[in-house]
Amino acid sequence: MSCPATLLVIAKAPVAGFAKTRLTPPLTPREAADLAAAALLDTLEAVLDAEVEHRLVAFTGDLAAAERGAEVRALLSRFEVLPQRGRTFGERLANAHADAARAGLPVLQIGMDTPQLSPAELTAAATELADTGAAVLGPATDGGWWALGLPTPQPARALATVPMSTARTGLLTRDAVRRCGIPVRPLATHSDVDHFDDALRVAAVAGGRFAAAVHRLTPVTR
Repeated sequence: MSCPATLLVIAKAPVAGFAKTRLTPPLTPREAADLAAAALLDTLEAVLDAEVEHRLVAFTGDLAAAERGAEVRALLSRFEVLPQRGRTFGERLANAHADAARAGLPVLQIGMDTPQLSPAELTAAATELADTGAAVLGPATDGGWWALGLPTPQPARALATVPMSTARTGLLTRDAVRRCGIPVRPLATHSDVDHFDDALRVAAVAGGRFAAAVHRLTPVTR
C-alpha cells in the first residue's frame, strides 16, 4: 500500500554550461552536464519505485539542448510535471512545494543532487512525514539539506526568505519551519554533488548511471 504523500523533485535540464558548473574544472561543461543527467535519471527512477501516492517534478530548462535529453524526457512522461515559478531559487522551492500541496497530501521535496537515495529510504522518509504530522529535514554535509517534508503547505512560504547554498541553509530552514509551530524530525545526513570530490564520494555508495559516469570520467582528472 502506497504512503499517502507527494514526492516532489526539483529539477532542471542538464544543459552544458548551466548544469553542475562547479564541476568544471576538472570536467568540461558537457561532461558536467552529462553527470547531472545521470544523477537526475537515477533520482527519477528511485522516485518511481518509491511507495508513495503521488509523484511530481517541478522542472525548468530546455530538454532539447540537454545531455541525455531523450532519456530524461521519457522518464518525465511518467510524472506530473509543472514548471518552476519564481525569481530566486528560494522562491522556486516555495512555489513548487505550494503547487505540490494542492493534491492535499504532505509533501516530501528533494533535488537531483543525491542519486544515492534508494526507493526504500524515500518511502521511509515519506512515511515518517505522513505518520507523525511533523516536518522532516534531511541535512546535507555542506550545511544545506537534501530533503524537506512538510505536513501542510504554509511553512513553505518561509523558504523564499532562507538564504540558499550556504553552510547554514539547513539550520535556517529548520528554524523557519519551527517558527511556524511545526516540529522538525531529522533524517539521515547525505552528501550532495556540488564538486567533483563530492561526486567521487557519492559514486562510492551509489550505483546506476551516476556511478558509471563518475568512473568513466575519473581518469580525466588525474
